[in-house]
Amino acid sequence: MRRNRIISGAFALTILAATAVCGVSRADDQADIKALEDRFVAAVNARDVEAVMACYQQGGELVVFDLIPPLQYKGATAWQKDWEGVFADNPGVKVTVSDLDVATNGELGFGHNLQRFETTDKSGKTQVMTLRVTDGYRNVNGKWLIAHEHISVPVDIATGKADMNAK
Repeated sequence: MRRNRIISGAFALTILAATAVCGVSRADDQADIKALEDRFVAAVNARDVEAVMACYQQGGELVVFDLIPPLQYKGATAWQKDWEGVFADNPGVKVTVSDLDVATNGELGFGHNLQRFETTDKSGKTQVMTLRVTDGYRNVNGKWLIAHEHISVPVDIATGKADMNAK
C-alpha cells in the first residue's frame, strides 16, 4: 500500500512537472513566434542571409537537421554558411509557410509547419519541395528565436525515395 502511495505521488509530481513545462501557450508568445516565422519567410524571399540568421539563436547551441548533408549543423556559423551556399547557387529562392502551429510556456516553444520551398539554379532549372519543419524556440532576453530545427520530407518506403512534393 505504501508503494502505491509513492507511485501515486511520483505520478502526480510527473503530471505537475509536465504541466509546468508544457503549460498553456500565451497568445502574445504565439503571436511573437508567428511574427518570427513571417520575418524568416521575408528574409529568405529577399535572399538576406543576415535577416535569415537573425531568426536563429546565435552561437554554438543552435542545432539544425536539414535535408542535405551534413547530418547536422551545429552552431549558427555552420548554418549561416549553408544559407550562403543556397543563395549563391540559386538566384531564385522563394518560400511560403502554411499550417503553422505553435505552443509555448513562456521560455520554450515548439512549432511545426509545412513549407513550400522553390529554388531556381543558375542554369534556370527550378525545383519545388514541400518540407515538413519542426522548430524548437527559445525566449532569449524577451525575443523568440529558433534554437533547434528539423527539416524532413516523407519517404516512399517501397522505392526508398523522398517524396519532395507530398500533399
